[in-house]
Amino acid sequence: MSTLATNISACPACVAAPVAETIAARRAEREAGIVLSLPTAHCAACISDVERALNTVPGVRSARVNLTQKRVSVAALPSVGAEELVARLAAIGYPAHELDPGLLSTTATDRQGRDLLMRLGVAGFSMMNIMLLSFAVWSGAEAATRDLFHWISAAIALPTLAFSGQPFFKSAWASIRARRLGMDVPISLALILSSAISLFETFEGGEHAYFDAAVSLCFFLLAGRYLDYRSRAAARSAAEELAALEVPRATRLGPEGEAIVPIVDLAPGDLVLVRPGGRMPVDGVVTEGASEIDRSLLTGETLPLYAGPGSVVSAGEVNLTGPLTLRVTAAGRDSSLHRMAELVAVAETARTRYTSLADRMARGYSPSVHILALSSFLVWLYLTGDLRLAVNIAAAVLIITCPCALALAVPAVVTSASGKLFRKGFLVKDGTALERLAEVDTVVFDKTGTLTLGAPAPLGLDGHHARDLAVAAGLAAASGHPLSRALSVALRDMAIAPATIEDLREVPGYGVEGRWQGSLVRLGRAEWLGAKLVEETATFLRIGAADPIAFRFSDSPRIGAAAAVAALQQAGKRVLLISGDAEAPVARLAAELGLTEWQAQALPQEKAAKVTAMQAEGRKVLMVGDGLNDTAALASAHVSISPASALDAARVASDIVLLGQDLSPLPDALRIAVQARRRIKQNFALSLAYNAVAVPVALVGLATPLIAALAMSTSSVTVSLNALRLK
Repeated sequence: MSTLATNISACPACVAAPVAETIAARRAEREAGIVLSLPTAHCAACISDVERALNTVPGVRSARVNLTQKRVSVAALPSVGAEELVARLAAIGYPAHELDPGLLSTTATDRQGRDLLMRLGVAGFSMMNIMLLSFAVWSGAEAATRDLFHWISAAIALPTLAFSGQPFFKSAWASIRARRLGMDVPISLALILSSAISLFETFEGGEHAYFDAAVSLCFFLLAGRYLDYRSRAAARSAAEELAALEVPRATRLGPEGEAIVPIVDLAPGDLVLVRPGGRMPVDGVVTEGASEIDRSLLTGETLPLYAGPGSVVSAGEVNLTGPLTLRVTAAGRDSSLHRMAELVAVAETARTRYTSLADRMARGYSPSVHILALSSFLVWLYLTGDLRLAVNIAAAVLIITCPCALALAVPAVVTSASGKLFRKGFLVKDGTALERLAEVDTVVFDKTGTLTLGAPAPLGLDGHHARDLAVAAGLAAASGHPLSRALSVALRDMAIAPATIEDLREVPGYGVEGRWQGSLVRLGRAEWLGAKLVEETATFLRIGAADPIAFRFSDSPRIGAAAAVAALQQAGKRVLLISGDAEAPVARLAAELGLTEWQAQALPQEKAAKVTAMQAEGRKVLMVGDGLNDTAALASAHVSISPASALDAARVASDIVLLGQDLSPLPDALRIAVQARRRIKQNFALSLAYNAVAVPVALVGLATPLIAALAMSTSSVTVSLNALRLK
């Protein structure tokens, strides 16, 4: 599989793969000595290809791919190095980068979701059994039979509430200790009061017990809590992913020769060796060697840059063609990559301060509920002197005003809207992302890998002589340069037979050369071949003393990019292109897509600063990007989207992931978000209308706790049905 092949497959196995993450894969990751990032892995076939290739490496005990997180965990003997595994994967077309297992939360699992689901199941099972007993009581069971059914109900309900109600009780206790009234305080009081009243009535042989109401209330609230959890479930911190991308070890050069040492042991002034294909472990200055470096992950530049003595390099950049010796200027926490991680962490913290509609509603709702319940208790106790009646009415008020519908209002809509967006190719990771997406008035795009496919494609090969194409194919096949690889693939697809080139060798930092029919032939940089530079990205071929021939490349626009930009502009959104790439390709793409606002050669911190500045002006920015250079901007934006083909850190920093290649559904996503926000507001209106009718009924003593629970359930069902209208 080519490194350029990043399309998302639509086969059933690919769709099922994230769901089918096995326990064995997680265990392998925990035990692994080496963890590699796989940015281009996207389907079930990739899993088998990668695992099969790695398992053939001597010393590898096991290899497990986690497709959801796009990484592979390898358990191997100490003699097996990450460089060997990276080279093996590169040979079959999968670029890989080593991650530091110590900086990853590899043991994190879906414990919270499983815990909520288990408590929900227990509450549902108990509710059904208690309802059966309640039907018997409602049908006319009296005296001893009724008391027996009440005791059986108590035996089922009390342990169930003690177990299933823990999420509410713990949260309520934490709120009380913090001297505030959260949403879970009235919920917990309603559960405890209804259970206590029911138990008292059972002891006294009373006609009514409300265990069914308490367990039903717990079940509905757990359903809302689980929906909320699923809608908010997100990947690990983007800052953590960035930190893990730092190379954990480096080859230090000393008086005794080469030594593999942890990055933390390096100090400014040390000399380190970076071999071809390796990532820069530190910030430094090249003291020896010549090569080309790929900065696309950090800056978005599509064309590799020459690096020789005196060149400054940064941690995270990739050395392409020749060995380099670096003098360390900054390592570990002082490196530019680590500073970028800190920038992302700060931006993420700022974004989490967004307050959802539900949270804003809860601020005034919870105190009002407690005041109403306490007031009803005191008034009825004063009027009747009947403690039992006053407690019953207070419990009914708490239950009937219980924020079950309010708790379901947001997650029910988010779940429904997320399903609709998923069918359009968007995976919503954050529970408040839809609310924030509905507020967007400005859209900022990255270029490489976002508005374009991120893969150089040769232009106009049909216009070249067959001899030139054959020689180019023979030279390109011997080079690891991205342009050479793209040219080689394109010529192979054209069925061009490579010419037989002798004495092939790659000249680090310049290109590849050899002899063909006695003539020196070269493929590489313009200055090396004495060629005149062209505006487009290009590599040059020279045969003997003939004039150099340019092979031009373009990064094709992503499918639907033009349609998405046009639709967003028509909808009144401000649309910008901010890229780290050179000015010429950025200007060309902007003109092609009809974008009048664009910026080239933007550094990662400049992208983030631009987004932050626009938001300081009151704008709500949607950032769409895919690279390391976009992570800070993605985290800083009001809401963010990244393609599934993006680097792990970019996908983690974003709120929504674009699963396919087509950008045209993006305006639909904004429209669906606006609809979802409207449904959320409608649900709040329904909840408030319900309370306006039901609360007076409870306050005047016309609603028992059972009737209150039925009314509460009806409001919850109404809210859920309104949310389903999105589908």
